[in-house]
Amino acid sequence: MSTKILVTGANGQLGKTIEELYSDNQNGLDFIFASKAELDITKEKELRLFFNNKFDYCINCAAYTNVEQAEKTPESALKVNAEGVKNLAGVCKETNTILIHVSTDYVFDGEKFGPYSVQDIPSPINEYGKSKLLGERYIRGILDSYFIIRTSWLYSKHYGHNFYRTILEKAKTENKLIVTDQQIGCPTNTTTLSKYIIDIIINRDNNFGIRHFSDGKPMTWFSFAQQILLENNISNEVKLVQAKNYRTFAERPRNSILQNSN
Repeated sequence: MSTKILVTGANGQLGKTIEELYSDNQNGLDFIFASKAELDITKEKELRLFFNNKFDYCINCAAYTNVEQAEKTPESALKVNAEGVKNLAGVCKETNTILIHVSTDYVFDGEKFGPYSVQDIPSPINEYGKSKLLGERYIRGILDSYFIIRTSWLYSKHYGHNFYRTILEKAKTENKLIVTDQQIGCPTNTTTLSKYIIDIIINRDNNFGIRHFSDGKPMTWFSFAQQILLENNISNEVKLVQAKNYRTFAERPRNSILQNSN
């Protein structure tokens, strides 16, 4: 028998990467990919009807990820990242579906010296992080069979709006790029995160709980920008400038390094 897997938020960069890598249904995995238009996790009745399909796993890629806007309209972030996740956890409980939920390094305040482990106590400093942490708490309160995977600085080279693609786009039209060196974290490719998630399913991992996963190489946003330009052979075409006082509306953790789970 095949393993039935629902991927919510399938039009996002992670959902599209999983679809690219695994939609051919190898390894006995049978995927259904649902975009927000096809399945809105904030609508509980819609969720219940959809889950009549009976899934073994749900990979939740549905999220409100606009950190700046979340600061201005926190209710929008809470609706998806907390209440929507609560709905999803409830339906997974009713249908015996294992939930694999993607969370964030932004549940931490960034004040720790060194990497954050799963034992560290979250203390988010912006509305986006608060909404994601509340979603985590709903899952932990409702479900026993779940994986919460916190990741950091997620990017795809092919899909979505992210730092990697933004740097390349700006390099086409600007001869100088100003990038902050005041934050440090571990950029994570959607491809490696996808493989990590699917390995959990293929291996029938039942060590449920919170995990940390990143590509494991700490760097600043400035260093990451350097790497992107070098990788694409355009480092000589664009002047990269370090910014010490880069301001954003939302406060962001200075240290986002996650210690990967075993």
